[in-house]
Amino acid sequence: MNKADAVAVVLWIGLTMYAVFAGADFGAGVWSLLSASGDRGRRPRELIDWALGPVWEANHVWLIFAVVVLWTGFPSAFEAVFSTLFIPLSLAALGIVLRGAGFAFQHTARRARGQALAGRLFGLASLLTPFFMGTVVGAVAGGRVPVGNAAGDSVTSWLNPLSLVIGALFVATSAYLAAVFLVSDAHRAGAPDLERYFATRALVSAVVTGALAAVGLFALYRHARFVFDGLTGDGLPLVILSGLCGIGVLVLLHRRARRGARVLAAGAVTSVIWGWGVAQHPYLLPQTLKISAGAAPSATLTSILIVFGVAVVAVLPSLALLFTLAQRSFVEETSRPGPAGREA
Repeated sequence: MNKADAVAVVLWIGLTMYAVFAGADFGAGVWSLLSASGDRGRRPRELIDWALGPVWEANHVWLIFAVVVLWTGFPSAFEAVFSTLFIPLSLAALGIVLRGAGFAFQHTARRARGQALAGRLFGLASLLTPFFMGTVVGAVAGGRVPVGNAAGDSVTSWLNPLSLVIGALFVATSAYLAAVFLVSDAHRAGAPDLERYFATRALVSAVVTGALAAVGLFALYRHARFVFDGLTGDGLPLVILSGLCGIGVLVLLHRRARRGARVLAAGAVTSVIWGWGVAQHPYLLPQTLKISAGAAPSATLTSILIVFGVAVVAVLPSLALLFTLAQRSFVEETSRPGPAGREA
């Protein structure tokens, strides 16, 4: 493996981490949006707030990491993607900002109407952000992002059937991940009613995600044949592994066995992402820009690999500690007696 391929692997690791952890966060916002109004949806929303509160902002570290690696390691690909697809990327970034504002103001607004409005903003932004990120992936896969500054069409590049299907698939996948994660949170909090609530939604979202994945394969066959051939060729073992992980999650949820469900759900998503990477190799932009052609100078690639090594040693343990402490705090808080509706 040469330096350019190694940096591409580092980029894919960042994208994978963001897709899994931020995807679960976006999905939790979607379930908050879809929860019933009033008292019926209050407890699910409270569980979502407790689960997200301490850690969700940390997930954007992976987005920043991926953007910086793309910018420094593959500047020509960065230029092409961010200039041609500035509309969906700007809308996704706006969604991230509005999501943070909504999450904050739904707890600090003085009036119930303001809290409800902020909560809806949080949920709507959680839906729109993964959708527009999915349209970006669809545009790249479909070969609609040529090399150069704004060389592609700023509208049709992402507003097309393939991109729209991939966008919907991103939303459904986020909802699926979140539901599985929240089943585990409800179990640790000792709330069997919320376990059943989110287990049902996990099963439903799994079916919807599977259906959209099938539609997505058909769309890839029609509009991104190179990626489709890669997924059904060299990437097929990872696609099969993703399906097996998904089936494993369904079996665990059906048997009400929670241990391992999160790992399998994350494994299902991770396998698809890496299967996509294998399918797209050796291209950054399918059939337009190869990894070797778009890579920065050797010294820059070396610096990225060194920084990544330092991050693995320094940052990953810190994030792991953050998640561990947040989960422990979550369990302790929900196990204490509290106001009506806040007891697990």
